[in-house]
Amino acid sequence: MLDKIYQEQKEHSSKSIEVLKRDFSTLRSGKVSISILDNIQVDYYGTPTPLNQVATVLATDATTISISPWEKSMLKAIESAISAANIGVNPNNDGESIKLYFPPMTIEQRQENVKKAKAMGEKAKVAIRNIRKDANDKVKKLEKDKEITEDESKKAHEEVQKITDSFVEKVDTLVKEKEAELLKV
Repeated sequence: MLDKIYQEQKEHSSKSIEVLKRDFSTLRSGKVSISILDNIQVDYYGTPTPLNQVATVLATDATTISISPWEKSMLKAIESAISAANIGVNPNNDGESIKLYFPPMTIEQRQENVKKAKAMGEKAKVAIRNIRKDANDKVKKLEKDKEITEDESKKAHEEVQKITDSFVEKVDTLVKEKEAELLKV
């Protein structure tokens, strides 16, 4: 019974880590990444559709992304979706494809992205602590219902805390790695 609680806690905490990694991919570091466009939705015949499902998206070099729509009629819709997303660059439409030219990042931009990364890390830690609270509540309920003893409950709370600490440590490590990546020129 307690093993099931620990397992659930680990699974949910792992999902929080995955969300953090996905959030980190939207932050721009020195080299431009196509993942900066992951959250952009294009109006595809009235249906919001992810950009990578209506076009080929390539990082042609460290500062340029090229977007080639599968249907030429989608150029305007893609261009307006990118403009509306406010990712810090203006789309350049040459009639065939759209090119995004990213200027080199300034120190201020890098530091701003480090702040965002730390905030994302804090959000992940809060999620992990909420998962800990749920696990502890389940343990308390088992004790209250006399399904486990007081000693077993105490040990279970300690184990829940150990699991939480290990995931918080993973978040800290990921944030440090991302910070180093963002500040590297």
